[in-house]
Amino acid sequence: MSGEAEMLSGFGNEFESEAVPGALPQGRNNPQRCPFDLYAEQLSGTAFTAPNVENRRTWLYRLRPSVRHSGQFARYDAPYWKTAPHRPDHQLPLGPYRWNPVGPVAEAVDFVDAIRTMTTAGDAPMLTGMAAHVFSASRSMTDRCLINADAEMLIAPWHGRVEIVAETGRFEIAPLEIAVLPRGMAFQIRLPDGAAGGYVLENYGAMLRLPDRGPIGANGLANPRDFKSPRAWFEDREEPMELIMKWGGALHAAEIPQSPFDVVAWHGNYVPVKYDLTRFNTMGSISFDHPDPSIFTVLTSPSEVPGTANIDFVIFPERWLVAEDTFRPPWYHRNVMSEFMGNLCGAYDAKPNGFPPGAMSLHNCMIPHGPDAGAFKAASTADLKPHKLSDTMAFMFETRYPQFPTRFAAEEAPLQTDYAGCWAGIEKHYPGR
Repeated sequence: MSGEAEMLSGFGNEFESEAVPGALPQGRNNPQRCPFDLYAEQLSGTAFTAPNVENRRTWLYRLRPSVRHSGQFARYDAPYWKTAPHRPDHQLPLGPYRWNPVGPVAEAVDFVDAIRTMTTAGDAPMLTGMAAHVFSASRSMTDRCLINADAEMLIAPWHGRVEIVAETGRFEIAPLEIAVLPRGMAFQIRLPDGAAGGYVLENYGAMLRLPDRGPIGANGLANPRDFKSPRAWFEDREEPMELIMKWGGALHAAEIPQSPFDVVAWHGNYVPVKYDLTRFNTMGSISFDHPDPSIFTVLTSPSEVPGTANIDFVIFPERWLVAEDTFRPPWYHRNVMSEFMGNLCGAYDAKPNGFPPGAMSLHNCMIPHGPDAGAFKAASTADLKPHKLSDTMAFMFETRYPQFPTRFAAEEAPLQTDYAGCWAGIEKHYPGR
C-alpha cells in the first residue's frame, strides 16, 4: 500500500506515473508500438472538444485494452440502489426528516450489495442531479469490480478504513477522509478492518471541482495541494472476475477472464483523488454575524445557472467561534436548495442531540430548519468568549433539485418519527405592548 507521501499532489493536475520504468511513451500518446507491447487507451471524462480548462482525460497503457474486460452482460439485481428520476410510491408525508445510523445487514455483503439509497434528485440520463446513499459493508470486493457509467462517486466513511483499487492505482481512506472516483473507471472496495460504513454521493452532473474563492482570494478552504492521487500500480491476474456496470440506472454483470487493474503506466488529469477533511482551511467571521454556509464548500458541481450548484459538498469542521453580539450556530432558515446532511464524528453544534455519527437528515427546498430548542437557548445566553468547536465533522450534500426519499428511507431506515419535536420547546418571548 502506498503511503500518502508517495502519492501525487494536486487537483485537476496533469500527472504521469509508471509502475515499470520505461513503460510510459515519451513525446506522443499512441505510438505504433508501445513500450513492452502494452496497449494504449484513452479514458475521457469530457467531450473531446470541451474547453481546455474543463477537459479531463487520461491515457492508459495496459496489458489488454478494456474491450477485453467486457463480456455478455446480464441484469444484476440491486433493489436498494436507486437512480433519479425516482418517485417511489410510499406514504411518508412532507416534512423535515432525520434518521439514526443504518446498521449492517444480516448477511455479509460487499460495497455493491451494501448500498442503500436514501434520496435521489434530478435526472441521471439528462446529466443533472445526484443521489445520496449509505453503505455498511462487511466483505471486500475480492473477485468483482464496479464501473459507474451514470455518475462520479464521492465516498466518505464514518467507521472503518476503505481501500480503493482503481485502474490508475490504489489507495486508502479512513474516517474524516473522502475519495472521489471518476465516472467510468473500474474500481474495487476492500476492507482492511473487515467492515466499514459511510456515505456515498453519486454526482450525475458536471464533475466536482474546487469552488471559486471570490473575495477570499488565492488561498483558503480546500487547497489543491492537499488532494492526492495514487501512482500507477497493476496486477497481472489471470483469474475470472465479475464486472458490474451501472448504466442507465440499472446494474449489469458480466464475467471477464482477468483483472481489469492491469494499467502499467498512465498520464492525464482524469484520476481518483483523496482528501483529508481536517486540512480544510476554515473561513469565518471575526467581527459579527454568522456567514452563509457556502464558506464551508469543499467541492462543487456547477449547473448552467451561475452560482446555483448542481451539488455543493459542504463540511462543518472544527473551528473557532469569535463573533461578537452574534447568535453563533446556524440561524433558522428556508432555502431554495435541498440539503442532505450526515455526521462523520462528534456532535453538530445546531443539533447536539439526536444526530450521532452515521445519522442523516433531509431538509428539502423551502422546508424550514435550524437549531433545536436547547441549542437556541444555550447560544442565546452564552458568554461570548472565543470558543473552539472540537471533535466535530458534519457534512452536507446540497443541490438545486428537490431530493425524494426512497422507499427504503421511508419504510426501512431508522427514521426518527419525532424529529420535528426538537423545535417544540421554542417559545414566544415577545412581551407585547
